[in-house]
Amino acid sequence: MNKKIKIAIIDDETLLVEGFSIMFSNVKNIQVGITANNGLDFLNALEESLESDFPDIAIIDIQMKPMDGFELVEILKEKHPYLKIIILSSHYKSNVLGHMIKLGVSAFIPKNANKELLVTAIESVNNSGVYFTKTDQELLAKYLSSRSKKLRFTSNELLSKRENEILKLICLENTNQEIGDKLCISKRTVENHRQKILEKIGAKNTVGLVVYAIANDIHSLT
Repeated sequence: MNKKIKIAIIDDETLLVEGFSIMFSNVKNIQVGITANNGLDFLNALEESLESDFPDIAIIDIQMKPMDGFELVEILKEKHPYLKIIILSSHYKSNVLGHMIKLGVSAFIPKNANKELLVTAIESVNNSGVYFTKTDQELLAKYLSSRSKKLRFTSNELLSKRENEILKLICLENTNQEIGDKLCISKRTVENHRQKILEKIGAKNTVGLVVYAIANDIHSLT
């Protein structure tokens, strides 16, 4: 039996939280655990949760009080760096997306998204660490085209041929095991290469790897 993806939902709209909980109750591979109406309550709930109940992914709204989504993400990335984050918001602009990428958010989904898109995003983030919609790709291209905002990574000349191969497969949402199978190397070897790539380009996570690959023409958005 496949392990369920445990998610947390943090939004100050109670009806939205309840609606999501009901919606995901009918999705066999997703389980809603912690729900909260603000960041402080969510942080407290995380501290009190058992390891078995700790979420794999947190779905977070940007506009909340007394702590907004930006502040919450910064705290989560410091205290719980392995918790994957999906931002759910109506503020769907390139500068917001760019800021979220810098913080290491795995996906940015508009609030009017349908169930299929949300499920796809959750599954993709769980498997590969990142999910970009076509709109995200357009916004990301716009963001990267701005010299004042472009993420500055080291030149891809530092990456070996094997590291470039692995980076391309990461961008195509392959897991470490899938990459190992395709390249006829072990999962552990892939993990070691992934860590070395992160260190070489100065990225913190898979989101940074994907952005680096796009900025350096290793991976195409089209």
